[in-house]
Amino acid sequence: MQFLGTHQNRLDAKGRVSVPAPFRAALRALDDANGTHLVLRPSHQHPCIEAWPSAEFEALSEPLNRLDIFSQAHDDLAASLYSDAFPVEADKEGRIVLPDSLVSYAGLAETVVFMGLGRIFQIWEPEAAERRRIEARERARVHGFTLPGNGAP
Repeated sequence: MQFLGTHQNRLDAKGRVSVPAPFRAALRALDDANGTHLVLRPSHQHPCIEAWPSAEFEALSEPLNRLDIFSQAHDDLAASLYSDAFPVEADKEGRIVLPDSLVSYAGLAETVVFMGLGRIFQIWEPEAAERRRIEARERARVHGFTLPGNGAP
């Protein structure tokens, strides 16, 4: 299953937001248990929140563990991946609580946008999400980005 599309929802005063139904269905397909388990973290590259299914996030430890544990690269990557990561589980209504620090990082207010990226999804402030989609399409067009193995030179 993949996270596809762009969806908008309301963020309530308690920091709760409903995960869009198609994303909840994808999470259920990925999760053997009866919960919707995610890891939320600030994006490395954009002013948004990344939402990782637990298994996808755990898979990040494999390449990280190949680095020397006492190296600066390991220390910096571990700190940036784990220190601001928050495991969350959706309630029965499909809502998750967004930590205040992540809400602030992403500049979120009453309305948020969920942007599917295949294996993960992102949570954005609506105008920033629209700018990001436009910039990504334009950059892909200008640079001729394509996927490996699709007959591209």
